[in-house]
Amino acid sequence: IEFEGVTGYGEASMPPYLGESHETAAAFLSKVDLSGFNDPFLMDDILAYVESVDKGNYAAKASVDIALHDLVGKLIGKPWYKVWGYNPSKTGYTSFTIGIDTAEVIKQKVAEAKEYKILKVKLGRENDREMIETIRSVTDVPMCVDVNQGWKTKESALEEIHWLKEKGIVFIEQPMDKSDYDSHAWLTERSPLPIIADEALQGVKDVVKCRGAYSGINIKLMKCGGLRAAHKMIQLARAFDMKVMMGCMTETSCAISAASQLAPAIDWADLDGNLLISNDIYSGTAIVDGKITLNDLPGIGIKPL
Repeated sequence: IEFEGVTGYGEASMPPYLGESHETAAAFLSKVDLSGFNDPFLMDDILAYVESVDKGNYAAKASVDIALHDLVGKLIGKPWYKVWGYNPSKTGYTSFTIGIDTAEVIKQKVAEAKEYKILKVKLGRENDREMIETIRSVTDVPMCVDVNQGWKTKESALEEIHWLKEKGIVFIEQPMDKSDYDSHAWLTERSPLPIIADEALQGVKDVVKCRGAYSGINIKLMKCGGLRAAHKMIQLARAFDMKVMMGCMTETSCAISAASQLAPAIDWADLDGNLLISNDIYSGTAIVDGKITLNDLPGIGIKPL
């Protein structure tokens, strides 16, 4: 988005499981006409209009939201974490994801991730314990696990969680079917580890549904529609005394740096999407010894390469 010679950059990373693609994003963005707005600081009005253009399309909407935040931050001359009043020293460590694979490949991935202080492990299949044991054979770094709705019953889930706690797991992400709030409430009440909602929520209204069923939520800009919604979700979750995590899709440093502006306000970060690609076209938030490190660049803190 351009205004008086200043350019704000945004990004859409389309998650196929939410029904978005390059084609749907292009079709949505072709309907967006911001020419009726002559003041980019009217962010509430602008983003309400973007929301009204069509239902869904949250990754495409996020691209406009991120670009608008980048533009306004540049016009102010400050990064968004400063606008929001967050302390950049309070950012945490990002996890690094280890996917389901053979034992040798897993060990190799763990070795490559040696600078990271927490690993994220994908579970939800029959070899869950084997995955954990394989990783534990080569490192004792803390881990979190993403089950991707893979566990079938709350009783067996609880048994697995007790075992995982003994293996140094920090929290459990989306253990069972996203629609089964009752079973998650049962599990959260009894679990020795926090239970985090991922697929069970998308936007601001879903935080209310997750209250009582989960210990916390995983916010992704591409699911909720951008920074404005994400900021609201954090505030609402805190009002409900819930933990907050921020995740990502496979993204460039544009969207990762945008999400990182909120890093001082959350408990856990899984913002490694730009580390998993080789064609990043921006420089932005850096990972230094595993820690999210914000810069002083205005807006979302990026420069095109």
